Amino acid sequence: MQEIFSNFISGLIILFEKPIRIGDTVTIRNLTGSVTKINTRATTISDWDRKEIIVPNKAFINWSLSDTLTRVVLTVPAPADANSEEVTKILTNAAERCSLVLDNPAPEVYLVDLQQGIQIFELRIYAAEMGHRMPLRHEIHQLILSCYRQHGITLPYPPFQVRRETLSRLTNNGRIPPSTPPHNTKRESGSL
Repeated sequence: MQEIFSNFISGLIILFEKPIRIGDTVTIRNLTGSVTKINTRATTISDWDRKEIIVPNKAFINWSLSDTLTRVVLTVPAPADANSEEVTKILTNAAERCSLVLDNPAPEVYLVDLQQGIQIFELRIYAAEMGHRMPLRHEIHQLILSCYRQHGITLPYPPFQVRRETLSRLTNNGRIPPSTPPHNTKRESGSL
């Protein structure tokens, strides 16, 4: 009963004083996400995996909004034949060179998946505030593309895209199909 009362009072404080609003990005313990609903007893947060988590309102009362630090997670593909250690160094170097990426917490790079001939890396970095997220993403993407070019790494095509040349090789065992004569588009006299 005391727990319910505590969450209810906390909910009233959140609803009327508005220390958090729908759409705010919040971090409570190890949970980071966007506030999607605020009720009198609990608040719903949608995490980056789009899972909704219900958090008791009293968890927000001792929570501080003074920490504007926010994590940015980038998914970066690399071709299957690329040296994964080299790609890890490239992504770490790009994070270190990016002016908006914080040194503390330090950037992290992980090879998180292998999908249909593509290595999938995750670059986890931190921005000082919400307003830095998009400029940070722009700058670091530019740095990654530049580093990929310098090291001769080409961004792989997503698994669902097939290049026309690849399709031709698959269907003709490497042979180029003979050209087909153009269809006769002239109408013969008397026909419709």
